[in-house]
Amino acid sequence: KAYTYLRMGVHQYEVVGRHKPSEKNPSPQVYRMKLFADNSVVARSRFWYYMSLMKKVKRANGEIVSVKEIFEKNPNHVKNYAMWLRYDSRSGTHNMYKEYRDLTLTGAVEQMYEELSGRHRARKACIQIVRTATIKAEDCKRPCTTQFHDSSIMFKLNHRLSRPSEKKYR
Repeated sequence: KAYTYLRMGVHQYEVVGRHKPSEKNPSPQVYRMKLFADNSVVARSRFWYYMSLMKKVKRANGEIVSVKEIFEKNPNHVKNYAMWLRYDSRSGTHNMYKEYRDLTLTGAVEQMYEELSGRHRARKACIQIVRTATIKAEDCKRPCTTQFHDSSIMFKLNHRLSRPSEKKYR
């Protein structure tokens, strides 16, 4: 418990917020957003960033109702994840569709961040995840994902050590 700050990785949060109630609008509309962030503080910050872009609500005149971390229901088997995203490069803004295989959605998001930083030199702050979905095997489009859909797939065991038959042959 003392080393919880050492835990790395991306987490999924659900942040709920609204405009502050006023005399003009005593019960403002509540907005819910699912975000990927390193911790809850960053999730709140990203919530206000997107709210100021989409709904003209700033942190100064808004309030956060709740912040909850979302966990995977069944992280025991591999699933196919699709991601629609946009990122800012040196030349402009680009839309993208990506597919990943992972146990959890947050693991797939981590893969996506690693790939975009390696292939496109895109930083985490430049990437906006528009939508994510769990997709069936027949709906996958990318060959890097579909190559693992073979039921009789086999992997070579490269480093196999033959054990001596008796103790005296060691």
